[in-house]
Amino acid sequence: MNHFEEDIYSKPFSLKVWAGMLQFFRPYRKQLTWIALILLVSAAWDVLIPLYQRHIIDNFILPQRTQGIIPWIIAGAIGVTIGGLSTVVFTRIALYIETCFARDLRKTMYDHLQKLSISYYNTTPVGYIIARVMNDTVRIGELVAWGLVEIAWGSAYIVFAVISMMVLDVRLGLILIAMVPFMALTTWWFQSRILRYNREVRRTNSRITGAFNEGINGARTSKTLVIEDLNSRDFANLAGEMYQSSVRARSLSAIFQPTIMMFGSISIALILTMGGGFVLAGEIPLGTLSALVAYAVGIFEPVRQMTRIFADVVATQANIERVQGLLDTMPLIDDTPEVTQKYGDSFNPKRENWEPLRGDILFDNITFRYPDGYEDVLENFSLSVPAGTCIAIVGETGAGKSTLVNLVCRFFEPTGGQILIDGRDYRERSQLWLHSNIGYVLQSPHLFSGTVRENIQYGKPGATDDEIMAAAKLVCADRVISSLPQGLDSEVGEGGDRLSTGEKQLISFARAVISDPRIFVLDEATSSVDTDTERLIQNAISNILQDRTSFLIAHRLSTIKMADLILVVRDGKIIEQGTHKELLAKGGYYLQLYTMQFEREV
Repeated sequence: MNHFEEDIYSKPFSLKVWAGMLQFFRPYRKQLTWIALILLVSAAWDVLIPLYQRHIIDNFILPQRTQGIIPWIIAGAIGVTIGGLSTVVFTRIALYIETCFARDLRKTMYDHLQKLSISYYNTTPVGYIIARVMNDTVRIGELVAWGLVEIAWGSAYIVFAVISMMVLDVRLGLILIAMVPFMALTTWWFQSRILRYNREVRRTNSRITGAFNEGINGARTSKTLVIEDLNSRDFANLAGEMYQSSVRARSLSAIFQPTIMMFGSISIALILTMGGGFVLAGEIPLGTLSALVAYAVGIFEPVRQMTRIFADVVATQANIERVQGLLDTMPLIDDTPEVTQKYGDSFNPKRENWEPLRGDILFDNITFRYPDGYEDVLENFSLSVPAGTCIAIVGETGAGKSTLVNLVCRFFEPTGGQILIDGRDYRERSQLWLHSNIGYVLQSPHLFSGTVRENIQYGKPGATDDEIMAAAKLVCADRVISSLPQGLDSEVGEGGDRLSTGEKQLISFARAVISDPRIFVLDEATSSVDTDTERLIQNAISNILQDRTSFLIAHRLSTIKMADLILVVRDGKIIEQGTHKELLAKGGYYLQLYTMQFEREV
């Protein structure tokens, strides 16, 4: 659990937390207004029913006559019809708001996730993200559509009913009002505890979602390591925690509502006792007592519903805190307003203002420390990379070879100094402008669900089949495509799991090539292909990288030899640089790497 999660689980209940959701209500102000009007009409009619009942008892039942009753029967039928129609209309509107509210909230969260920096995904478990986007939004949508409007109706009814009771008989009306402080105190005592336990439920639910995700993605590894039993025990522990927190929360809610109901029952008993005495003494008519009892019983139901909904409101604060926490998370790397105004953003790019990129890169006195790090991994580092230069970055596994690439791609920004692309600080242009000019091939390629064609077209939306096949042929991916049953229309599966790792690598290579980027980043790009295919790709790379700036993170000598400059990384820092021959001549750390890792390739 991150620091934000730890903070929100200690917050008291606050309506301010709900203020962040107001922006999602605005598109539905018209529907909410209609609901408010319908609820007012419904509440008003519900308040008139006891008065209607009072008139019927005093004027028709007790006198035992029916003269003049027809208009009242018609009025009652009209009222019932209006009540039924209002319920139908209210239900349709509430369902619409529930569905659209959850849809809008999910869309906003998903778009916001697209803007967040790589570091967010490095530190946030997938389960937490999925739980926020899928589960929390549903919970909030349901409460907004049904719970809050029922509170509005209940509040209106209670106000109207209390006024009517005070008009009919002040003494009996005060009995009901006297119970309010006891109900308020009980509500305050329960809500803090319900909130705490429901926060624990939501937190554990996120961990369970994460466990599901890891269990599915790592199913093959679990079977090869024979750890199914261990996974089952770990999941059972999580499920047990979920069970205990849920039981505590539900138990409190179960006690909360009957306690409120008890106060309502006491009120009704007192009204019946005292009101009965007043009727026998001739102080009030029987119809009035009937109306007062009806109001007491009628108030009891919305109070019961409101206490239940209020418990849900308290519990749902945990969901809102989590959603709002995600929406309040700011990208570590963000464009300035001036840059966005000129170049646009990821969703509204202003490509007409984008300058062409040549590929000259200058690291000017760079100092860099990772956001969660404790020491600088680069200090006063300077390097000029003319356009078309090929830079190889070598080092042992975990040495920090990706740091420089992360800075070039602006996944992170330097903590000191500046990086200039084509003579300008790259922060003066948009991230999308830079990323659109970078071709990145990862060691572990990721393909999206869909066809081969669609995956390659991600590199150049709208690319023709001729362009796709030309890019595929350039990196030998045409062999893969021709071997598939449906060629470009073949489904790759979730994450590309219908293809071998080498096949996925070739498809991802074609995806990077088709956009004709000016900067290439190859992160162990040939590590997952066989030797013959690698040799073909190496020849293709030699052609592809001509006149393009490129960064090669590599272990293999065949990749390193083609570089114009080699940077040697150790313990996160660049300790040597030069050509292959120059570094061998120095007899330093590179020579050790060469002896241990590369010499056997010669």
